[in-house]
Amino acid sequence: MTTLDERHGEGPRDGDGPRGEAAPNATVVLEQPVAAVPRSAGSKAANLARAARAGLPVLPGFVIPAGAATDETALRRAWAELSEGGTLPLVVRSSSPQEDTEQSSLAGQFASVLDVRGWRDFRAAVRTVLDSAHRPDGSTAPMAVLVQPMLTARVGGVMFGADPVAGRTDRMLVSAVRGGPDSLVGGEQAGTSYWLSRRGRLLRTEPPDAGTRTDPLLTRPQLLRAEPPNVAPRTDPLLTRSQLFRLARLARRARRVFGGPQDIEFGFDEDGRLWLFQSRPITAMAARPPRGARLLGPGPVAETLPGQLEPLEEDLWVAPMARGLAAALDIGGSAPRRLLRAVPVVTTVGGRAAADLRLLGAVPPRHRWLALLNPAPGARRLGSAWRVGRLSAALPGLATDLVADVDARLARIPSPAGLPSPALAAELRWTRAVLVSLHAQEALAGALLHDPPKNRTAAGVALTALSEARAHRLPDDHIIATHPVVLALTAPSLRGPARLPEAMGTGAAGAAGVPTQEFDAVRAYEATSVPAHKPDVVRAHEATSVPTRNPDAVPTRSPSTAATPALPPREALRLRIRWVQELQVRLVREAGRRLGVGDGRVALLRWRELADALDGGALPGDLGERMPSVESAPLPDAFRLADGKVVAERGGGRDGDGGRGVSGGRAVGTVWDGTGARPADAVLVVRTLDPALAPLLPGLTGLVAQTGSPLSHLAVLAREFGLPVVVGAADAVRRFPPGSRLTVDGTTGDVRPGDATEVVLRDAVGGAS
Repeated sequence: MTTLDERHGEGPRDGDGPRGEAAPNATVVLEQPVAAVPRSAGSKAANLARAARAGLPVLPGFVIPAGAATDETALRRAWAELSEGGTLPLVVRSSSPQEDTEQSSLAGQFASVLDVRGWRDFRAAVRTVLDSAHRPDGSTAPMAVLVQPMLTARVGGVMFGADPVAGRTDRMLVSAVRGGPDSLVGGEQAGTSYWLSRRGRLLRTEPPDAGTRTDPLLTRPQLLRAEPPNVAPRTDPLLTRSQLFRLARLARRARRVFGGPQDIEFGFDEDGRLWLFQSRPITAMAARPPRGARLLGPGPVAETLPGQLEPLEEDLWVAPMARGLAAALDIGGSAPRRLLRAVPVVTTVGGRAAADLRLLGAVPPRHRWLALLNPAPGARRLGSAWRVGRLSAALPGLATDLVADVDARLARIPSPAGLPSPALAAELRWTRAVLVSLHAQEALAGALLHDPPKNRTAAGVALTALSEARAHRLPDDHIIATHPVVLALTAPSLRGPARLPEAMGTGAAGAAGVPTQEFDAVRAYEATSVPAHKPDVVRAHEATSVPTRNPDAVPTRSPSTAATPALPPREALRLRIRWVQELQVRLVREAGRRLGVGDGRVALLRWRELADALDGGALPGDLGERMPSVESAPLPDAFRLADGKVVAERGGGRDGDGGRGVSGGRAVGTVWDGTGARPADAVLVVRTLDPALAPLLPGLTGLVAQTGSPLSHLAVLAREFGLPVVVGAADAVRRFPPGSRLTVDGTTGDVRPGDATEVVLRDAVGGAS
């Protein structure tokens, strides 16, 4: 036997050597070179043979190679020598070339038999292992058999030469239990977990009662026998600092032998000797973002683009948004221009829009004190202060002029069917350019213009208009044509007509629960916003259901001169963004009709491909082979990318941490996800503040969202309803299931499960302790 403290000499025994291509012997001891060949000895035995030859502490044993010649005498002689004539128990283990590889561990897929005593039981155990080579799919795996002694351990466990959960190769993870590790990997015990540095320094410990569970992939037959259940509890430490250092040294040596971090089974016997029972590559390392990877998240952009996007939708809506936000950040001095040019403020991951949360200021800097010492942000702000100061005063007028220009252009555009193809392309180019300006001014208005909390919102006006129209049982296309403001309640899509949400209530101001000012605004809009004699282009434009009217301006004149109640600048800009997006939808559908491409497939084009086709070029040859994107999971609230994979940012702290109150008040109610029966005291818990949720607001007790902005449509509208709202509640959809009770404080941002009385009692008990 070899231990870390007693190393034996390396090299094969006299007379041993490679056998070439001849049929392998009936048995091969682990110290022989041929035992290190996975094709005949299997990966498990080959790894142990390599470890033994490198001087690592491996128990003795022998292998029955795959396809070995039947030699009863040789087999019995090997058994008798290892078991000392049958007096010592053995473990008979599978060792297939298909298991314990870098590609797959196949842990627990083949049989192993523990505590084998006597020749007859040994022969039966060998047969059991060989029979397990027959797979459920009908195939038969090549199978060798590994035989080693079985002994009682004081402490056993599993050690990873890297942290597979965090994806960190500079740390090691050890999980240990008293006795053999079979109860640990079998899930019977959680074990004590130790996080170590590469040199063995203890970084963190989690006892079994901390809720830590071992990796479910770590289910494998064990070499050690657990201590009997009637053994008295032990008070000595499970693993001492010295033993942790020895484990770290073993992991480093195994890494050098095998060329990478290993998944190791180990045990300390009663004499304190450390043994290596199994070593195989780590097959399930979590992706780890590179140093400096950007922190992304749906954040406020999910309010505008909540769904999954196809390529053309990304080019039409995400690219202009990214350019507009970058311009706003540059003007505000929030980020260096070099950085804004190098990375997009908004991008897509799996077809879903995500923003750089640090650029948008949605998360604090990594190191606050370094941020205070860094003179660059202050210098940028100082250089832009004069621009921002002048801009704050000029922005309302600039927004009014931009809104007027957009309205005038929308009114002049004829029906898309009447436009020649080059004109279609020209109008689409204009929409992409004007969206950049609209997004930039909308972002600046949100940052620089502080509207009173009770200001009117486009969503509020839209909700009232929708309630009135639903009361008259009007179809969606007619509602959009006559009340284009309702588009504020929908997200753009090239894959089907805009579908309006169902309105709550009957449509009357009191019955629907809509604030009176919104009801009055719609009445004023209906009475004054449409001129008596409209130009033919306006009538043609309305006939195609492209928005030409709005709640705060006459289409043919400047909003500043309109006799309608005006929306705040930011709300007016956001509404025009949605109208321009809807115009893009109509133009693209007409383009697809002319090119012979249906609505579902035209979205698979890129913008440059569509523009070239409209200018007389050919469609891409592979368009017929392109498939719509497979539906992707919603993005985490905050994440980083590692080799293109989403790695969620780990949040800590108690429930409710990280929330931000955006609408004052405190409420207690029953969690509702917006589907199924609505509780009388419903607290709506959602991922993001989607404008389509606006019809659900009347009658709610509170609103909680995982992401969202205090300046979003829904947040502003909720303030008008006097509804407590909290955004940024991490993992709220999972933590607060429908039907549970919830206390929401829209002032402090606190969200806690249970009634207010229970929360107070918990706080009192926590404070007393």
